[in-house]
Amino acid sequence: MAGTKRPPRKGESGPRERGPERPGRPARPRRSPRPGQRRPGRPRAEAAEAVASSPERLQKVISEAGLASRRGAERLIEEGRVTVNGQVVTQQGLKVDPAADKIKVDGRLIGPPQRMHYYMFNKPAGYLTTLADPRGRPTISIFLAQLPVRVFPVGRLDMDVEGLLILTNDGPLAKRLMHPSSQVPKTYRIKVSGRPSEEALAKLRDGSLMLGERPAAPAGAEMIKTAEDRSWILLTITEGRHHQVKRMCSAIGHPVLKLKRVAYAGLTLGTLHRDNIRPLTPQEIQVLKDACEV
Repeated sequence: MAGTKRPPRKGESGPRERGPERPGRPARPRRSPRPGQRRPGRPRAEAAEAVASSPERLQKVISEAGLASRRGAERLIEEGRVTVNGQVVTQQGLKVDPAADKIKVDGRLIGPPQRMHYYMFNKPAGYLTTLADPRGRPTISIFLAQLPVRVFPVGRLDMDVEGLLILTNDGPLAKRLMHPSSQVPKTYRIKVSGRPSEEALAKLRDGSLMLGERPAAPAGAEMIKTAEDRSWILLTITEGRHHQVKRMCSAIGHPVLKLKRVAYAGLTLGTLHRDNIRPLTPQEIQVLKDACEV
């Protein structure tokens, strides 16, 4: 009938009835937040974006921009070639905000520091250690394409040589590692023809082996395995002369049959499989820096 309310069906709740109003003070009206104030429980969405970059030493910012090593950056500051917000700076250790301050070297503005990336690559034989070859030969660039950033090899391995190769976009560190004065150790596992005598290995160790017009620096040489007509040697050198390992082995009368780099600057290849690339740990990055005193 019109004007009558049907009872609620099973499982259906009926309208909530209000109880009698209690005497007392009236309910307080809901207050709106003041400008700039937010109710608790709702974090500001823009908070993460509002975090300012922390101040850093000026020479560190210049170094991380790829313009020079840390010591080279200090020389640039000493020579008055650096300005911050239009003012020439010669003070070492000045703290700057790379995101806010305008930093120029020789009048060229440098941007915020680039994030550095470091990788270990187990290079296979059959590829040139370069990113492009005008003759169309295969290069390691096909392996680097999988990485999220553009990096470059530190040094080179011949096309027929496999093993440990460092990849990075840290130009100053790469230059220091490759500089002859750093004397970074490089270890190779070499299969050679024949069976070198102890006298031949001694020539590798004592620095008396001539390569061209000057002798090779003393090297670590250890026989690790022999067969009827071949042997395996572990050789550690601190130079980086052209085809040095092959030339040293040929000079003692035992040409190289196979060559693999297994250690570089204190890092070892370990269980990294051929063709694979992995990022370095912070501890491994520090090992590289310690090897060339960066």
